[in-house]
Amino acid sequence: MADVFRGLNLLETLKESIESNRLSDVKDAVEDLLISRINLGVVGDRGEEKASFMNSLRGLGAGDDGAAPSPASVPPDGLAGYPDPKHPDFRLWDLPPVPDISPFEPEGYMDRYKFLRYNAVFMTSTQTVQPNSVDVFLEALSLQRQTVYFILLASVKDSEKILEEKKKASLEVLKSKGMAQPKVYLVAPATLERFDFPTLLADMSNDLPEIKAHALVLALPTLTSALVTQKKEAFKALVWAAASLSGGVSAIPVPLVASMVDSSIGVRILTKAQLSLCLDNESVERLARQRGMEPTKLKELRNCVLSVEVSKGEVKRRLAAAEKDLATVSSKLLEMAMPRNARSVSRSFAAMLQALNSAIDEMAADAQNILVAAHAKGK
Repeated sequence: MADVFRGLNLLETLKESIESNRLSDVKDAVEDLLISRINLGVVGDRGEEKASFMNSLRGLGAGDDGAAPSPASVPPDGLAGYPDPKHPDFRLWDLPPVPDISPFEPEGYMDRYKFLRYNAVFMTSTQTVQPNSVDVFLEALSLQRQTVYFILLASVKDSEKILEEKKKASLEVLKSKGMAQPKVYLVAPATLERFDFPTLLADMSNDLPEIKAHALVLALPTLTSALVTQKKEAFKALVWAAASLSGGVSAIPVPLVASMVDSSIGVRILTKAQLSLCLDNESVERLARQRGMEPTKLKELRNCVLSVEVSKGEVKRRLAAAEKDLATVSSKLLEMAMPRNARSVSRSFAAMLQALNSAIDEMAADAQNILVAAHAKGK
């Protein structure tokens, strides 16, 4: 996706692209959000904390299918890839630690492990940051890669005082290497909602091209209420883009779009929403297991039928109901303002927007309720 999306509000950017008739940008945005193409590199010692961190980023526990094992099953200097079970194009890559040797050439390490192919890289450690890792970071910055982050992984045996001391020592190492405003993010591998991970996610959202930042948000599990809200906003932008393409509100005249097309893209979007908001049975059961709860307690919080199952019949029913609701004075005024050959497509756009946005609101409310109940049990 073009860097035109960097630093701009996604919905406003999509509208601008439609108005400028840059339909290829909008189509790319829709596909990127639906597929969530993200590659994250995770550098560091292959211990329990790193494996737990990579699993939590995909909503998995140690015993789940596809979980990163500890100890690692690859050679010490090998590379391992872990796709997300629900979002196969969201992949974590387990890179070995930066060698603690002297002399050390960061370019050699970066070339060997294709450092620049990742959308972002996490330099993880359970101890103080080592100088060679800082050299790799500085080399990445020299190549205009801003999306490299130092992460201190908290061990269950560390007290908060010890963690503060480790973080302080790591910051001193970064300062000694000439970094004026260094950042080290303290992360609890198994409970990402704690400590600095929300701050890290916010910083990544600013650093990544906007379309990739939104794709990352959609691929991550529902860790916090704020993240659920971000997902909802991203899906509403996606709905607007899909409705625009399907409904033909671009500068190019488009004939009446069959309802089958609208319902098909609606099913794709809402299926993605169900998975992204962790409302599917497998995700709810996994969350209940992680929190020591009965799955039925969380499943009962799904009030929207689409949270339980996304069916084409239900999507068609909602589209039809939305189109019926548009038979108002306002829709007649809209028809008067539109060219005759575009009147039906304007109704298609409005009906799709109303039907899918309403569904997204209901599903996000279910996700919030499940998150609150699970966190309350965890506390």
